[in-house]
Formats: sequence, structure tokens, C-alpha cells
Amino acid sequence: MGSVRKASAWLGLVDDNDDERYYDDDYAEGQESGDAWVTDPRVKVASETAEEKGRRIGTVTPDSFRDARGIGELFRDGVPVIINLTSMEAADAKRVVDFAAGLTFGLRGTIERVATRVFLLTPANTEIVSGEAAGRQTDGFFNQS
Repeated sequence: MGSVRKASAWLGLVDDNDDERYYDDDYAEGQESGDAWVTDPRVKVASETAEEKGRRIGTVTPDSFRDARGIGELFRDGVPVIINLTSMEAADAKRVVDFAAGLTFGLRGTIERVATRVFLLTPANTEIVSGEAAGRQTDGFFNQS
């Protein structure tokens, strides 16, 4: 479509029929009404695929110690959990960390501090791959000495 035709179509002076060549008939037939936000019905929703393959990570930002149960349930199901304790009081945050340490010990997992008041709980069957070795090269852009 030429630029004059595009401009005319944009202004509404002519019909824009060039979009029909991009229309996929299979797309309209395969749509289901329950799939909100899925643009192509042939693509699986990421959460379903992740759950099938065991590639889920839970993130929990507890407000109080009462939210520790959710951490325990996710971890018990074999899901790695990131706990963000930045919005908690120091005493309650310590209780949650103690709970998480006992949880990981009891289920043979690991607990690792990721940042200040942020922890990663990983089940026994999960491997943590650290990117520090690849990121610390002696020659490169960030070594400007």
C-alpha cells in the first residue's frame, strides 16, 4: 500500500482492505471465551505451562507472621519462594526468617539471602546457578582502571 493510499485510509477517505491478507482463519475458529488476555489461542498460557514443567517461583511479601503459612505451603509443594521482608517490623521479620530456616532444614532445602531483608528458599531438587563468575570479567566495559 502506497503512502498516499495509507494516508487516505487513515483519514477515512477510502476503505482499507489490505488488512484482510493478514487475517488468519484458524485464529477465529480456535478462540475460547475463557482465555482472557490470550491473543493467540494456539499459545498456552505461561502459568499452565510453567506448572506442568515445574518451573514456578513464588514471591511472598508478608505483612505479619500470619502470612508465613503461605510461604510454607508453596515451599512444601516444591516451589522456590522469594520472601521480601522489607515491609515488616524487625521482630516479625526475624520470626519469619526463623520459620523459613526451620522449613528449609526440615524439607532439606536451602535458604539464601538475596538482598537486605530478601531471601530465596529453594527445595532440595532445585539447583541455584550464580551469575557472579560470568559477570566479573577482568577485561571489559566496566573495568575502566
